[in-house]
Amino acid sequence: MLIRPLEIVIALCLLLAAFGSIAHGKVYSSKEDALQRAFPGAESIETVNLYLSDEDKQQVRKAAGVSVDSGIYSFYVGRKEGEVLGYATIEAGTVRTLPETVLVVMNRDGSVRYAEILAFFEPSEYKPSKRWLDQFEGERLDRDLRVGGDIQGISGATLSAQAITRQVRKTSAMLQLLLEKN
Repeated sequence: MLIRPLEIVIALCLLLAAFGSIAHGKVYSSKEDALQRAFPGAESIETVNLYLSDEDKQQVRKAAGVSVDSGIYSFYVGRKEGEVLGYATIEAGTVRTLPETVLVVMNRDGSVRYAEILAFFEPSEYKPSKRWLDQFEGERLDRDLRVGGDIQGISGATLSAQAITRQVRKTSAMLQLLLEKN
C-alpha cells in the first residue's frame, strides 16, 4: 500500500492534536464531513488521481507559480445521476512553521466554489476568517488570483493569506490539467 504525502501530513496533524503537542492548533472538520459539505446530495464521491509527468509539473508551476513536489495529486469528484457536481482537493501545507489543511472545492467550469480550513496549527490569531475565505468564490486561475490582486491581504496574518492563496492557485492549475487530460 502506497502512503501519499497528504495522508502522512493529515495523520500527523491529527496525531499531534490528539496528544496536545500543539496547544493552539485545532482540527475543525474530518475529511468525510468536509466532502459531504462539498457535494451535498451526491450519490457518490470518488477519488481520481492525477499522475504528473515532469512536463505536467512544470506546466502547473508555470500556471500557478507554486512548486509541485509530488507526482500524484488527488481530486475528489462528486457525482449525482452520473453528472459531475464538482471537484475538491484537500491540500496540506505549512503557514509559518506549522501545518494547516484546506479543502478547496471547484465548480465544473474550473471556478472556485469555496475554500475551507479543515485544520490549523498556527496561533488562532493567524487563522483567516470565513469572510476572508469567501473572496475565493467564483475566482479562476489568472494573474489576479493572488494576495494584492483580487485577494485582499490579512493584517497580521500575511503568511496565512499567502499559503492558502497558493493552495487555491495550485488546485486551480491541477484541475485545468485534469480536465485537459480527460
